[in-house]
Amino acid sequence: MPFVPLTGPATFRTGEPPREGVVEFTDPRRTVALPIRAALPVLAKARTRDDLHPTVGLLAGAALLGMRIVAAGKFAPAGDHWRAAGLDADDEDRIAMLAGDAETERVVRDLIDAVADAMPRGAPTTTAAVVRRPERPTFEQRLQARLARHQRLDPRDLPQLVNLSLRVEADEEELVAGAVRLVPQAHDEQNPLHLCDLALLWTGTPEEHGFGDRARTHATIALRAAADAWPVLDRLLELRVPDGITLDTDELVSLLDDGVGALRAAGVDVLWPKSLGRDLTVTTVLDRAAPGPPGEQRSEPLNEPTLGTDALFAFNWQVALHGEPLTPEEMDRLANAASPLLRLRGSWTVVDPAVAKKAKKRLVRTVRPAEAVAAALTGTVQVADVEEQVIVGASLLKVRERVLTAATREPIEPPATLAAPLRDYQRHGLTWLAEMTELGLGACLADDMGLGKTVTLIALHLHRAEHIGGGPTLVVCPASLLGNWEAEVRRFAPGVPVVRFHGTSRDLAAAGNGFVLTTYGTMRRDAGTLAQRPWDLVVADEAQHVKNPRTATARALRDLRSNARVALTGTPVENDLTELWAILDWTTPGLLGSRNAFRKAWAAPIESGNEPGKARQFADLISPFLLRRRKSDPGIAPELPAKTETDHPLRLTREQVVLYESFVRDTMARIERADEDSRRGLVLMLLTGLKQICNHPDHFLKRSGARLSGRSEKVDLLDELVGTVLAEDGAVLVFTQYVAMARLLEGHLARAGVPHQLLHGGTPVREREAMVERFQAGEVPVFLLSLKAGGTGLNLTRADHVVHVDRWWNPAVEEQATDRAYRIGQTRPVQVHRMVTQGTIEERVAALLDRKRALADAVLGRGEAALTELSNDELRDLVTYRATDRDD
Repeated sequence: MPFVPLTGPATFRTGEPPREGVVEFTDPRRTVALPIRAALPVLAKARTRDDLHPTVGLLAGAALLGMRIVAAGKFAPAGDHWRAAGLDADDEDRIAMLAGDAETERVVRDLIDAVADAMPRGAPTTTAAVVRRPERPTFEQRLQARLARHQRLDPRDLPQLVNLSLRVEADEEELVAGAVRLVPQAHDEQNPLHLCDLALLWTGTPEEHGFGDRARTHATIALRAAADAWPVLDRLLELRVPDGITLDTDELVSLLDDGVGALRAAGVDVLWPKSLGRDLTVTTVLDRAAPGPPGEQRSEPLNEPTLGTDALFAFNWQVALHGEPLTPEEMDRLANAASPLLRLRGSWTVVDPAVAKKAKKRLVRTVRPAEAVAAALTGTVQVADVEEQVIVGASLLKVRERVLTAATREPIEPPATLAAPLRDYQRHGLTWLAEMTELGLGACLADDMGLGKTVTLIALHLHRAEHIGGGPTLVVCPASLLGNWEAEVRRFAPGVPVVRFHGTSRDLAAAGNGFVLTTYGTMRRDAGTLAQRPWDLVVADEAQHVKNPRTATARALRDLRSNARVALTGTPVENDLTELWAILDWTTPGLLGSRNAFRKAWAAPIESGNEPGKARQFADLISPFLLRRRKSDPGIAPELPAKTETDHPLRLTREQVVLYESFVRDTMARIERADEDSRRGLVLMLLTGLKQICNHPDHFLKRSGARLSGRSEKVDLLDELVGTVLAEDGAVLVFTQYVAMARLLEGHLARAGVPHQLLHGGTPVREREAMVERFQAGEVPVFLLSLKAGGTGLNLTRADHVVHVDRWWNPAVEEQATDRAYRIGQTRPVQVHRMVTQGTIEERVAALLDRKRALADAVLGRGEAALTELSNDELRDLVTYRATDRDD
């Protein structure tokens, strides 16, 4: 019988009469069609599998139900064929429950009729409506009937096609000598339970072995194919009667090492007797490494459940018999055995050579704490691209327990020197950070912006100073946050030294065991000085700035020596999971393996969506090392006022439509003619240009000084919103991703006499701090900000309106910008306004962002870069302008 795929869909094709029906089994490579008689044994066996396609499971259930109905005698003639009849209420209920709907019920009933027509021995000779259930014959009657059928059986009706198997036999003397016998068997291809030894097939009659005249020829062909797969079987082909061969130790090793797999690939099974067990299993044991002879490194328990950066752990192979680990003496016997047949605990066991090798060289590898903890949490480890189960040794059990409960244990008391009360969730965050850093592990605090990550980190510094005599803390952050950090350290930890390592002020001596604040740029340029000093804590604030581990900034950050590392970020993943890997690989090196290994094991399966459970497994692995709380979580920030988000659908002006359509037409023509190297740049230019046209014609045309009003509904709506804000004595943040657009709005507001200020990437640090102070003091009601420069770190709770003039490719970035106003300290409801031009790329991107928000945090797309990989047709569909009903 050909290989029948059961993990793909199956279809039942009705026949006339019903017994001529066919079941088609399909997978991506082939379709196998079986008549109903041949399909029945396949469907019957399929019921025991758990990887069936749902349609195979349905047909298997229907076939089994049909056979039960026939066995109960519930069938009747219908012309020249049989059909199911006389079904009672229970039978009807079973059919309905199996089918579920009317269309599927028709398929189930047709298949049951086909089974009823195929199973009876002959065609009906009566038109009676129902055949009465016959009396069940006795065992003796059934046996006599079977013998009679065999006595009058025509040899041409006996099975001709056979499969091959090899039966292993051995007596005590052979086992002592390290030898076994291999006996070949022939099986009916249709019914594997019909079998005989090849010796009988060669020497017996059809009445004795039950096979047809051509079965021996087919068995010879199968034996030659088996010998091609494993050449030791050539010895069988040399025998006049292939009754069996004896394998010596070397040949048995060859069988275990290569033969079993090669023979299985050729369709030949090797059958082992129960008395000759193959019950040795191998797992890896993870424990603290202790010095020992090369290749024989042992493990020892760790007395205290803490980890140090110099701690070393070892994965060792552990062999078990019937689930019970072998003793060191038994492992030594296994490693030194000359034969793959070994007597262990009173019975003989077959030892695969791979198991013997693992017993001989028990050390798999040594690892640092992070990888050891990861294996302890997942219970698995990759060994030569194979996922092996891990038994966690005593040295890591307590550590694993502490890591798993760090975020939920009873919160510790805040430090006595902290000049601020901590909210409940902040105390839990402090407890988690204290526990993880005390264990020698890093952590990423990924709370929403505005939930107090800074004060929590200050509390951690004070806690470590009180309890373990911690040293100085280095904070690396964007330049715009230096003033905020300095102010909050002085406010919440009065008396603790805090100095800036930035600009002309770079005196580390004045910091003592307090805080040193620096920027990512300064840290990169003066990495040598900072790397010379041992730090207790190194903190990376807005850690998404080092999401690319290949940059000089990220490499310099990794060179800093410290007892523990903490990352602070509101957006641990902006584009893809590799960014999260970069952050966690800095905080806890080795936790997620190498970047390439992480892409293969986690990122690729999760981002593809092909393995639904993978995201959940990944979340379970990283959750002890990443604490994520949102403002919307119950009990986190109940005092926050309401936040209203509004998408404003706008239309293009006639001037914008002309620019938009002509730019699409001209640029798409260039893209379609471009080679692969230049196409990506042209696509990015197209996307950027269209978004600029949607903002304002002068933004795209790079003109300034002209009148903006009446030429873009975005500018007109902004005028309305600003007017409302000023009338209500409010304040507004206006975000755009383009500095050029911000400058156009700056000139527009200036001509209207509206007090405003503009912050962008080139604004000096001191001026940024002054801008924040003026805005918070109510001196300037309109704050224009470029999204990258003003979207993180700033505390702008004076604002009760937030306007997004254009859409960023990642919703997390927009939300982070909104959180400049919607954060702890905000007392008024916040209204968020997002401008979207209808019929344009902005509207389609807005729809993409809405879907993206609904995805799990671990599964994010690649934003603008992904759009460069669209086909020309897909790209044209994305950017083509679609006029709305409102267009004139």
